[in-house]
Amino acid sequence: MLSRIFIQNFALIDRLDIDLKKGLQVITGETGAGKSIILGALRLIMGERADAKSFVKNDAKSVVETEFVISEDFRSFFDENDLDFEEHTIIRREISAGGKSRAFINDVPVTLDILRMLSSRLIDIHSQFETSNLFTESFQFGILDGLAKNQMLLTDYQSVFSDYQKTKRDLENLKKRLAESNKESDYKNFLLTELQEADLDNLDFEDLQNQLNIQENADQIGEQLSQSLSKLNAEEFGVLSGIFDVKNKMSRLSELSPDYLELSQRLEAAYLEIKDITSDMEDKAENLEINPVLLQQLLSAINKINALFLKHQADSVEDLILLRDELAAGQSSLDTIENDIASAENRLIQLEVKLNTLSRKLSDQRRKFSGELEQKAQSIFQKLGLEKAVLKIEIGDAAAFNLHGKNQIQILFQANSGFPLKPIQSAVSGGERSRVMLAIKKIMAENNALPTLILDEIDTGVSGRIAEEMGKLMQEMSDDLQLIVITHLAQVAAKGNDNYKVVKFDENAVTKTTIVKLTDAEKLNEIAQLISGSKITEAAISQAKELIG
Repeated sequence: MLSRIFIQNFALIDRLDIDLKKGLQVITGETGAGKSIILGALRLIMGERADAKSFVKNDAKSVVETEFVISEDFRSFFDENDLDFEEHTIIRREISAGGKSRAFINDVPVTLDILRMLSSRLIDIHSQFETSNLFTESFQFGILDGLAKNQMLLTDYQSVFSDYQKTKRDLENLKKRLAESNKESDYKNFLLTELQEADLDNLDFEDLQNQLNIQENADQIGEQLSQSLSKLNAEEFGVLSGIFDVKNKMSRLSELSPDYLELSQRLEAAYLEIKDITSDMEDKAENLEINPVLLQQLLSAINKINALFLKHQADSVEDLILLRDELAAGQSSLDTIENDIASAENRLIQLEVKLNTLSRKLSDQRRKFSGELEQKAQSIFQKLGLEKAVLKIEIGDAAAFNLHGKNQIQILFQANSGFPLKPIQSAVSGGERSRVMLAIKKIMAENNALPTLILDEIDTGVSGRIAEEMGKLMQEMSDDLQLIVITHLAQVAAKGNDNYKVVKFDENAVTKTTIVKLTDAEKLNEIAQLISGSKITEAAISQAKELIG
């Protein structure tokens, strides 16, 4: 339950610190006194976005702190989120003057998501302007599932449904990738085949170019070799015979003097080298072949490689090999996508089986308890002056799985006999909305393990006997949870276990608001004032005493 509220520097609140108790906690105060400001501060604890414009002092931070007394049922939440479990748990929001917000649970910084997860299990705030919630499918399912105790079953279903939705999205993305890949697949296959047929791993492009140069210039090469060999081999004036003669002369000189030995040796080596070169040249000349067929083959091979260079903007055979391997890997990736699609489709089938099983259980439970919900609502309607009102729950089958199962729900309502049932959003009038919503909140309070419920002027538009019955109903509700009620009705205020009043005052020419706990005497005067207005009469005091009982 909510045991303490502390607010500092928020709207008209300079500082507020109030303790709350179990049971029915009633808050009253004049219109405009600041009750909505307190609720606005509490909504920060529930994870709503902060507005720096709400500060009293622009140079000071705003603080909203609440203390909840919680049970061991919450320990698993604290363990899962690495938080210290405390029976007296403190939730705090701090908003700096610059608008930066921070959230804490037991002084440990947390994200707003974690804050919302915890606060949603601790407190529910219902405003008089939120009766439209009753018209939403999600809220209507919540009423029925609470009565049917479907929480665990629904949690299991929604976990599988979340996996199902993710798998569907993954499958759609995979199919898009496959379709996009298939658009280019034929062309890429053509490129890959073309590169594979080029036999790039066994290709020596430089050798091909060299062979082509030889074939294209064979006549010139043959002529140059022939002329060179002629000069080398001429018997009388040839290079070899001349060097041979000089070599012999230097050999004889070396025998006369060691000063010529080195020159003789060098000439000997030169003669042997030139002789060896001449022999190689003769081999080249002998093996030189002018082959028109080979020339065309070389031209064709080199033209193909040059065409691949141009097509792929490559500079070398190595670049073409890299591209070929990338295309091959792409084809392998295509196969992987197809395998992933098959796996996702199988996964989807398995999840659909689970969803069908769980959704059928949910549907059976809902249909089983829908009649009980109708009877409970009708019983409460009678107490609230809607004796002829009828509420009917229609559970239908949905075409596809949704967050709530494979059901559709519609609440039908009619306030007067003799008229057809209509969807509640079109059948309930403004004067009936608050009573219908209170009846629903009463049923939910009996079946949902929510520690604290705040009702903000849910009794608007009723008076007299109906107001008395609403007070009794709220008193009954407070047996199951801590009920905090903001009201203008004396009949409701009189039922409070503890009463508080929001007051507005001026201090140093600045308007401020706060909340004070009322003593028994102050409670009596407050109820009398709600009855008679600003001037409290003896009759009002007497009537207030009678209401308090």
